Amino acid sequence: MRPTARAVLLLAAGLPVALVPVFASSRLWTVWVAYLALALLLLGLDGLLLLPGRALHVRVTAPDTLTIGEEGLCEVHVSASERAPATELELLCDLHPSFVQQPAQRVVLTPPGEALARVPLRAERRGRLRVEAAWLRWTGPLGLWRRDLRVSADLLVTVVPDVRAVRSAALRFFSSRQLVSGLKVQRFVGDGSEFDDLREYQPGLDHRAIDWKASARHRKLLCQEFRAERNQQIVLALDTGHLMAEPLGGLPRLDHAIDASLMLAYFGLRLGDRVGLFGFDRQVRAYSEPEGGLRAFPRIQKLAAQLDYGSAETNFTLGLAELASRLRRRSLVVVMTDFADTVTAELMVENLGRLARKQLVLFVALRDPELDRIATGRPGRLGDLYRSVVAADFAREREAVLLRLRRLGVRCVDAVPSGVSAQLLNRYLDIKRRELI
Repeated sequence: MRPTARAVLLLAAGLPVALVPVFASSRLWTVWVAYLALALLLLGLDGLLLLPGRALHVRVTAPDTLTIGEEGLCEVHVSASERAPATELELLCDLHPSFVQQPAQRVVLTPPGEALARVPLRAERRGRLRVEAAWLRWTGPLGLWRRDLRVSADLLVTVVPDVRAVRSAALRFFSSRQLVSGLKVQRFVGDGSEFDDLREYQPGLDHRAIDWKASARHRKLLCQEFRAERNQQIVLALDTGHLMAEPLGGLPRLDHAIDASLMLAYFGLRLGDRVGLFGFDRQVRAYSEPEGGLRAFPRIQKLAAQLDYGSAETNFTLGLAELASRLRRRSLVVVMTDFADTVTAELMVENLGRLARKQLVLFVALRDPELDRIATGRPGRLGDLYRSVVAADFAREREAVLLRLRRLGVRCVDAVPSGVSAQLLNRYLDIKRRELI
């Protein structure tokens, strides 16, 4: 319980009350005594009527999961005993710094009812963020005393990437019969290896698909139908090192990589493949065994949200060697990372080439459109010319690294953030159609 500014002014006003009567007459000193007694009486009365903290019952709730850009609500329920006076409460939630900080709210508590305050929650970055506590402040009826109460909440909110783009793209994709390769479109020998069905031979069908034994049993000419093989294994390897924490197009590179990974994960699971996630920088940060079925997607989404932005140099030797040791069968390994120049990319290229000897490796890098603009733009000043030359050097070194990777058998996707998801998905469908895994 603390005095308010009003109480301080009330007591400070006693000084002129004591001095002014003295100038008029020395016998009026009793006016100051009366004023002081009245002020102390008011302070005591307000303190007695102040709602005690033990009379309040506070409950804080928050959503378990939020997506970036989505607004959730942290609800604070406050109730008091029937004998408690009606009180106006000022409420403020102690939020993680990655949440958009919210101003204090005012709610009126009228016992025996319950006051409800809704605090908006909007996250600016992924991760496991906490609602630490709720602070309550109220004053007495006269506003001379105030009381502060901290209610510990310690609620964990997992902020995950926004998958609305994934669902929208999936809806467009799977609503088209011409695009669902391996799921609805049935393919013959040469385009698929997984047996699907027998059908009666029709002129124009591939004669190599004729099943002579089945035709003999049924006494009519039958041919086999094949489809792209399912139950293949995909591992999404995400680099969480310091280069991936650099912003690109308003978001860290890691967030762009996660968005593209979730898009590929959803399509892979929908097409019957098994998808796992692997996060690493100087050590392994996350790993999930490849699983099949759309029920595995929320788990991958939640694990991706827990990948924090690292500040350390990525150890490709440790990370990719650890991943290779955990793979028991040939898989499509999608490595999402970035590099600065040919020197820093040396160990990355060496370890990707070693991984590509047993696995099918798809290397995904995010190209900075601003760097391309500087390299190809027309310089207007001498400084622009210098920047253009440096940007062009970076572009040449980038192409040199990608060329080395392709020669080692690594398939590469180098795209701007707005187009990386589409290019990655097209490359995956091409790999699946050609059955390269």
